[in-house]
Amino acid sequence: MAADLAVTFDQTAAGAVPEGWKVGATNGGAEPARWVVEEIGGRKVFSLVEPERRLPGDLYNVAWMPGTRVKDIDTTVSIRANKGSQDQGGGLIWRASDANNYYVARYNPLERNFRLYHVKDGRRTQLTTAENLPIGTGEWFTMRIVQRGDQIEGYLNGQKVLDARDRTFAEAGAVGLWTKADATTSFDDLVVKDL
Repeated sequence: MAADLAVTFDQTAAGAVPEGWKVGATNGGAEPARWVVEEIGGRKVFSLVEPERRLPGDLYNVAWMPGTRVKDIDTTVSIRANKGSQDQGGGLIWRASDANNYYVARYNPLERNFRLYHVKDGRRTQLTTAENLPIGTGEWFTMRIVQRGDQIEGYLNGQKVLDARDRTFAEAGAVGLWTKADATTSFDDLVVKDL
C-alpha cells in the first residue's frame, strides 16, 4: 500500500459490495454470507446482512481488500453489532494472506469481551482478552488496532484494553472485517495507516 487509506461507503450503491472488496469465510461452505452496503440512520455502511446458512462454531465471515498490503499498521473502524443469537459483534483482520490466515481483533456484546487472535490454516488461537466491557448490541463503537513488529495493541472507544506479542504472521497482508457464526454487523469509516 503506497499511502494511508480512508474508506467510507458513501460512493457505493445500496445493495452492492464496494469495489476492491472480496467476501468469503474461514472454514466456510460453498455459499458465503451476504455483505452489502446499506443505509442506516442516514449513513451508508458496509454490513453483513445474511450469515452463511451453515453455522458451526469455527465459521468466520470475512470481507477484505486484497489490494492492501500492510505490515506495521494503525487501523480504526466504527462497528455496530446488529443482532445474532449464537454470536454478535465483529472486528478487524490484518496481515491477511487469505480467508484462513490472519490476525483478528473482535468485540462481542453478548460476552462483553474484546479479544485478539491469530487464525492460522482456519484454526483460531486466542492471544489475549479483556472482559466485562460495557458496549451493548446496537451501539456504535470504535475499534483501533496498532501493530509494530510483533507488538499488538487494541483499543475500544479510544481506551487501550489489549496488549500482546505474537510472531505468527510477520509479513505484510490485507486488511478487512470479520464476524462469527450468525452475527450481523455494520461497519463504517475504516482508516488504515501504514506505519
